[in-house]
Amino acid sequence: MDTTLPTIALVYDFDGTLAPGNMQEFGLLQALGYDNPNDFWNLCDQIAKTNDAGGIAVVMYAIQAEAQRVGLRCTREMLRAFGKKVEFFTGVTKWFDHINTYAQQIGVQVKHYINSSGLKEMIEGCAIAHHFENIYACTYLYDAKGEACWPSVVVDYTKKTQFLFKINKGIREVSDRVRINEFIPTEARPVPFERMIYFGDGETDVPCMRTVKSNGGHSFAVYGNDKKRALAQQLLSEGRVNFACAADYTENSEMMVIVKRVLDKIKADYTLTQHEVENRDTLNMYAALGDSLE
Repeated sequence: MDTTLPTIALVYDFDGTLAPGNMQEFGLLQALGYDNPNDFWNLCDQIAKTNDAGGIAVVMYAIQAEAQRVGLRCTREMLRAFGKKVEFFTGVTKWFDHINTYAQQIGVQVKHYINSSGLKEMIEGCAIAHHFENIYACTYLYDAKGEACWPSVVVDYTKKTQFLFKINKGIREVSDRVRINEFIPTEARPVPFERMIYFGDGETDVPCMRTVKSNGGHSFAVYGNDKKRALAQQLLSEGRVNFACAADYTENSEMMVIVKRVLDKIKADYTLTQHEVENRDTLNMYAALGDSLE
């Protein structure tokens, strides 16, 4: 039997899924002069409506413009520094080690990914960044002075779905436009969709949730407040996700228990498939041997 461990991808949205609220609200917006974060989001809404612009691109523009207005250099280092201030839902900081340990115990390999419309630079600076195989998120281009001058990656729900296929095909580079469109047989892809688990909380996650679930994987709608719980329940009732769980990542939480059972199922399915292949190969070998003796 093939002793290679099956790889399982756990793919997480960030804002509202791992961290409460928006990452910019943990110090960055206050540094831009917005003691009430809603004032900043209202500004973004106004700019988007006036210019018929995409919301994510407008947020990136507004951060850059407001930083310039208050004399704050919008650099990678500045954004990463504010990323260090991001707080997380209960249990998140220990979640990855718990999952990794359990995966080793049952004989699978897990890799964790971020798939977010937030800022990559801030996620890179946060306390859990080292756990991720790759971070797919919005990022800036920087000029010769090291200051943000233009968005280089803007992640909306369409881009999020594309990133799932990059994980599926083992493509790390956002800039890749060749391999993502190449035909790769399902069995040759590093992470088949049935070995994906997706965690999200909002509307931008729905296409990813549905894509993973429809292709045999498992999707979780995560909620941290009553409003998000209502959305999670709706997504569950509509069949867009497999599970709806509170944003409690502690060792004995409902989500931890269910994720472990999902890992068990994926390992069992993988092992059964390996047995099927072995059985078929054995029968083919005997058939070939019989033909040679006739």
